[in-house]
Amino acid sequence: MTFQAYLRFLRIGSAIGRVQHGVTITEAAFECGYDSLSGFNEAVRKIFGDSCTHLRETSLITVTRIPTPLGPMLAGATDAGICLLEFVDRRMLETQLDRIKRLLKAHVVPGMHPLFDLLAGQLQQYFSGSLREFSLPLDTPGTPFQGRVWSALQTIPYGSTRSYKEQASSIGMPEAVRAVARANGDNRVSILIPCHRVIGSDGTLTGYGGGLWRKQFLLNLEQNSLAF
Repeated sequence: MTFQAYLRFLRIGSAIGRVQHGVTITEAAFECGYDSLSGFNEAVRKIFGDSCTHLRETSLITVTRIPTPLGPMLAGATDAGICLLEFVDRRMLETQLDRIKRLLKAHVVPGMHPLFDLLAGQLQQYFSGSLREFSLPLDTPGTPFQGRVWSALQTIPYGSTRSYKEQASSIGMPEAVRAVARANGDNRVSILIPCHRVIGSDGTLTGYGGGLWRKQFLLNLEQNSLAF
């Protein structure tokens, strides 16, 4: 996305947010710098393929970049919670965005969301070693099986690891090791849902979308923090 395109999305996202919080479409359009209602309507139709009349019913995923010691991450939030936290260089990021848009029946727009300040603050504390448990609402649609796997991931204690086989046993399906591994890979909320704490049965690091070097860094961070 070019910088100009980013600014267009940012402005439209801001306008839609205003509309969804009770401001009229006309007021939102002019408050966000559009010269006419027709120009705003054309911009909305070009991006979302729909008219302004449906903006109040439009579901939005607001996204932003958050810097971390391991590189920038793309965060996404809905009114229900954080729905995305991925490293921006992950190869599956575009696929994950398409999936979350489809699952939530929502459009993605860059912008600010009240949860982003909380997320950035807690991530900063986590990387400094002073935070061991996140307290943010999550919005993670998926299959019932994926939900069980992601819930089990959140029960792995800070600084600990669990094998894929142990992870499968923890949900009462000890033979579903490969399915559990796939569900781990489908996790769209890195770190908060700690799929980095799952390792091979022989102790080796495997299967982390952000890269094994990041997985090693996160495990070392947590284990070193427990030593103090």
